[in-house]
Amino acid sequence: MHQHPWRLVFIFAFYIKEFFKVAAKKFVELNVEVRAKAGKGAARATRREGLVPGVVYGGKSEPVMIAIDPRLIMRELHGSWRSQLYQIVVDGKKTSVALMRAVQLHPVTDRPLHVDFQRMVAGQQIRVEIPVHFVGEDECPGIKRDGVLNTVYHSVEINCDVDHIPEAFTADISGLDLHDTISWSQLQGTENVTHTNQHEEDFVIATIAAPTVAVEVEDEAAEAEEAASEEKASEE
Repeated sequence: MHQHPWRLVFIFAFYIKEFFKVAAKKFVELNVEVRAKAGKGAARATRREGLVPGVVYGGKSEPVMIAIDPRLIMRELHGSWRSQLYQIVVDGKKTSVALMRAVQLHPVTDRPLHVDFQRMVAGQQIRVEIPVHFVGEDECPGIKRDGVLNTVYHSVEINCDVDHIPEAFTADISGLDLHDTISWSQLQGTENVTHTNQHEEDFVIATIAAPTVAVEVEDEAAEAEEAASEEKASEE
């Protein structure tokens, strides 16, 4: 059965639209300024201007010294910045796609001091850390029995194609009871990636630990100490 040519055009247009919707979600644009000079003196001068010095390196291009608004960096640090692709924009022009590889923070104020971006090239194999998001805690039988989610890995380092970087892995714990575990093989979103754990093929991401009895032990110890004190007082 042949489809009408106009129907094919509409279908094609729909998928093109969906493609650009996905592409728009994939990148976060960051507006930066290009710094003319490198070195500690130039970096200090950039900070005095209220900006964060940084560098964009990698690919087949030379490293570029940049300056960026610290508020943009702080905004990204509250999200999944390690796995987020950024579109670097200079003077309104999109220059390169990059990963934020490192952020140096002030030891006291936590203000960003320096940021490194690595350029990405289509088809490039990279190593990146992906966060693990836990879902189903409200339905988890183990947690309902006063168990505690004991997280072994908050994120997992993987190798993958730059075109298939997951935003996050999902760990569904809705069916876990006390002492149950969830492992790498049970995570959602691990297609097209391989983990870098050289010690285990499949490893525990989190467990549902039994409720602690520390409070009961402390109460018993306090009662014993109180009884001993009363006995000593009666002897005196």
